Amino acid sequence: MPAPRESYDSTRHPDLLAWLAERQTGFEHWAHEAGGVTPFDFSNASLDALEDLVREAYTKTDEITQQRRTPFIQGAVWYIGEVLCRRKGWVWKFEPDFNTGEVPPFYGEAEAPGLLDTPCVGAPEAGPGEHWYPLNTLRRLLAEDDELGNPIDERLVGMVEGWYDDEDDDEDDEDGEDQDQEGDEG
Repeated sequence: MPAPRESYDSTRHPDLLAWLAERQTGFEHWAHEAGGVTPFDFSNASLDALEDLVREAYTKTDEITQQRRTPFIQGAVWYIGEVLCRRKGWVWKFEPDFNTGEVPPFYGEAEAPGLLDTPCVGAPEAGPGEHWYPLNTLRRLLAEDDELGNPIDERLVGMVEGWYDDEDDDEDDEDGEDQDQEGDEG
């Protein structure tokens, strides 16, 4: 369904709101089922524990994609996103397709290559394409090489602590460099 970007509020999509309520309500059950005695307290240690669980259960990125609607993956997606929301002041969103502006089915029945039909997180004022997709983070944990074929060995804590880190910009500001790039989209 086409939805003009100007009138669409990506933080208020009804399926997103229902999904968030379901995840929050079921969090303790998910945490117990997923990790048993592991405390999922939004700490780096809990991210390490989640990463271990993912690596024990899955070996290929396609497995995560195929099982993206299972309770474990759904809970892991929420948990990673919630860590980012709590640490960085981000919000949950369900974004329309960047190219077409259409809003896809939320966690559609079938995998559609190139279609982002899962929730994301980002700064409240983030523009199109400036979002973090926790499902992709889970997949990246199992990726052996990047888009250029270079080997990678990502850690969940490193991704959460390092990606979209504003501290580098703040350090440049302190060094006297002009960081006035508002309005530049690249």
